[in-house]
Amino acid sequence: MSGSGAVAAIESNWATFFNAKTPLARRLALLENGPQFTAVIKAQQGQGLAALATSKVSHVSLTGTDHASVTYTIYIAGHPQLKNRPGVVVYQDGVWKVGDSSFCSLLQLEQVAALPPACKA
Repeated sequence: MSGSGAVAAIESNWATFFNAKTPLARRLALLENGPQFTAVIKAQQGQGLAALATSKVSHVSLTGTDHASVTYTIYIAGHPQLKNRPGVVVYQDGVWKVGDSSFCSLLQLEQVAALPPACKA
């Protein structure tokens, strides 16, 4: 998928992944190597800041047929907290997904004690 269809899918999937109301299975399906993050996402679901967080992509740059870079902001209770952060998206299994490197960088910022093995690769 490319062009405006890809950009729309990336923006939508990114927002869906970072919405705490999105069911766990759907969130895992929208994250690169999602199953490797089951425990950490399940632990955060409905807890603390993660329950109040949303995210919005403000810019997408397609960098190939299966990669894109994004600029995004994390909102807590509707207020921007992490503004204009760089991120990556990958096209995996026919779906544009939040890159695990982007999610790992947020977990590191949160100082998650037990990072998933995928973050250490």
